[in-house]
Amino acid sequence: MGITDKLNRISRRDLFKVAGTYGMSSTLLAAGSFGGAMSLANLASAAESTYEKRFAKPAKHTLKFGASGFNARNLLIERAGALEFARDLEARTDGEIRIEFIGDNQICGQLSCVEKTQQGIVDIYAASTQNSAGGAPYLNVLDYAFMFPGRASQYHFLYHPKSQEILRDPLEKRHGLKFLFSHCELRGIQLGLKYKDAPTITKLEQLFGTKNRVTGTQLGRIAMKALNLNPVPVAWEETLDGLKQGLIDGAETWASAVAYANMSPVVSQSVDLKFFCGTEHTSMSTKVFDGLEGYLQDAVLESAYWAQAHVQAANEAALVKTVGFSDPQLPGTMFVENDVRPAFLPDSEIRMAEEMCSPEFQPQLWEQWRDRLNGWAGGIDTYQEIYNIAREVDKDMKPENVEPRRWWKG
Repeated sequence: MGITDKLNRISRRDLFKVAGTYGMSSTLLAAGSFGGAMSLANLASAAESTYEKRFAKPAKHTLKFGASGFNARNLLIERAGALEFARDLEARTDGEIRIEFIGDNQICGQLSCVEKTQQGIVDIYAASTQNSAGGAPYLNVLDYAFMFPGRASQYHFLYHPKSQEILRDPLEKRHGLKFLFSHCELRGIQLGLKYKDAPTITKLEQLFGTKNRVTGTQLGRIAMKALNLNPVPVAWEETLDGLKQGLIDGAETWASAVAYANMSPVVSQSVDLKFFCGTEHTSMSTKVFDGLEGYLQDAVLESAYWAQAHVQAANEAALVKTVGFSDPQLPGTMFVENDVRPAFLPDSEIRMAEEMCSPEFQPQLWEQWRDRLNGWAGGIDTYQEIYNIAREVDKDMKPENVEPRRWWKG
């Protein structure tokens, strides 16, 4: 039985009752580490011992972690690593750093977490880089179309020492954010219920002219316009309603996001277009990081590395075993239970999409943003550099086989 099932046995009211006594962070950390069947009594007792362990001595630093739509249930669907990072960092620093985890949009949402971190309201946040690009435009650097051929190449880049110079340093310099780790998927088009009885999409042209929700990323819009996918900016929180009511044909996002946000009941086909990054990342305020003692900074980086390796393995397993984003699909997965069909397009169709919108084939579409991003990165050709690194691993490499590396050690 998965932890999602275990948590489903406990009502939201009971969860808040336990959290009222021991705090939401201790309750969520306890729930996330559960092995056996979970009842209200044993969740309370686990929360109590977690609380006692966490508060055994006064913390030197208490950091607020704002995690948009995440809670203990959906963090086990899309494995973005937020709770694991918090748990590991507290243990690694022997409680000198304590994390106050605030999920479920209680302190910040997908679009606002980045700004609240920059304003010092929260110290660490988790949200997609695409939604965060509104407040930190340099994050667009990950969103050139078809720069990453697969999930393995995304992980390979995040572990790569050059990610420091191309992604992390400019982000710190321009936006005051320290990029810690991220989950990796590639975005596709999640079609609403009007495609329920339609044949499974096999050709790119079947998507032409559809009206689709787009995230906060400016670069994603360039690709969608070039692919005739009519990008409509719709807030993440309103996407579910838009799909349900048929106001939009589909949404540009990734498979596990559909599952974790409870969108599976209103999605009929998950089209794996792979056209740009879907990266649910965790970043920290550079100011807060710089204010930590040297040995605690080392601990943050080690916990980020550990969380990155954890996410890489856990999300790959969850995609197949929890979400149902595979062919054939496993019974009992969320996609199977909600009749969501994955549509994996043939290589020839992906190639056609690439030729229609990627910087390699349509450089003029990207010129303005490419120049801007290159300027912010100190003159590096951001697209070409990331493109080359992404192709150091085989296109068909299994993402779980990418070698983890401590990117900051060169």
